[in-house]
Amino acid sequence: MSESNAPAPAPAAAAPAAPAADAGNPARKKALTAVAAAVVVAGAAYGAYWALVLNHYESTDNAYVQGNLVQLTPQISGTVVAIGADDTDHVKAGQVLVKLDPADAQVALDQAEAQLAQTVREVRTTFANNSTLKAQIALREADAARAQSDLIRAQDDVTRRQPLLQTGAVGKEEFNHATAQVAAARSQVTAAQSAVVAAREQLASNQTLTEGVSVEEHPNVLRAAARVREAYLALHRAELLSPVDGYVAKRSVQLGQRVPAGAPLMSVIALNQVWVEANFKESQLKNLRIGQPVTLEADMYGKKVEYHGKVEGLGAGTGAAFALLPAQNATGNWIKVVQRVPVRIALDAKELVDHPLRVGLSMDATVDIHDTNGAMLADGTRHDKTAQTDVFAMNDTQADAEVRKIIAANGGRAANGPAQVSRNGSAAGTKGVTPAVAAAAGSISTIAQGSLQRTTAMK
Repeated sequence: MSESNAPAPAPAAAAPAAPAADAGNPARKKALTAVAAAVVVAGAAYGAYWALVLNHYESTDNAYVQGNLVQLTPQISGTVVAIGADDTDHVKAGQVLVKLDPADAQVALDQAEAQLAQTVREVRTTFANNSTLKAQIALREADAARAQSDLIRAQDDVTRRQPLLQTGAVGKEEFNHATAQVAAARSQVTAAQSAVVAAREQLASNQTLTEGVSVEEHPNVLRAAARVREAYLALHRAELLSPVDGYVAKRSVQLGQRVPAGAPLMSVIALNQVWVEANFKESQLKNLRIGQPVTLEADMYGKKVEYHGKVEGLGAGTGAAFALLPAQNATGNWIKVVQRVPVRIALDAKELVDHPLRVGLSMDATVDIHDTNGAMLADGTRHDKTAQTDVFAMNDTQADAEVRKIIAANGGRAANGPAQVSRNGSAAGTKGVTPAVAAAAGSISTIAQGSLQRTTAMK
């Protein structure tokens, strides 16, 4: 029983079986060693490639073509009577795209032009009244001098008759009659002097309307001219012109439609002035600088077409900061999301001509960040205009020409040149008055001054 319960001895030759098997397969050991070496070499090569090449580039596929979408909006309300372009059409700057009914604007222009012509003639009359009122003053002064002479003569008659009254050589009735004439003459002198004052005040009042200006520069003429310009511009704004060269998109206007001022009718896109907006992660912005070269590929053309550009500027905030509904990160349900900042990339204009792009197309952008000497943000003021059009300047020039034409047609001699204004506010010379009237006024004034001097001497 004791022998049957004893454990069986283990075989002595079983333990060294595995080492013998490994020692007998050297090819497998070499293969494993080669694989491990290859992995190490590949990792080292990739590390070197990353350190020497990949580490100097930042790339993103979150990039899209952007451009100026110039909306065509009317400046006045009206009814559409013609449409000059449709979607996908290429238009030139200054081309008429939409035309509104100009009937109301034409009527308003006719009224404004008539009002300007009438105002010019009224102002000319006001200038001419200065010389007329000067002649009136000279006439009133002559009347005053004559009345003063009559008073002196009547006073002399009374003085001569007074001694003769005591001797009976002159009757009492005759003396009283002479005394009454003195009183009447004195009243005439007072009335004549008041008439001179009134005439001078009337001249001063009229001169306040003409002082320091010519007919063309008179406030009434300028106000009427401004109304003509306003009506002229409103008439020509019935034709909606294309501000730039480009392609029509999003046309929504229809014939017969009553459109209000400011309503978008269509858009014009200049495809030769597009750029790329690449949205880089915030962790990629550390080494991005303005002016760094960029290589781009468009999904539209694939890898066979390569665009070249440069970083033109980095956005002032992330997209979430300018979103219509910004994220409420202060709430309890918060999940961190890696933010992206838009980077503007300018494209080579020649490459755009060879391979045109469309607004909104997807792009892959790779920025070479070897050179980090540039600025991260723009540090200067742009001196050139980002966009400009001279299409609407022609209307202003034509409106000014129309105003000058109306003033010249109704200004007479006043339109031949600017009036020379004297210091007292009246126009120099006798503009608006015939030479005969001016000479007569001068003669009357001379006579009146001489009469007054004689009267003073007699006193």
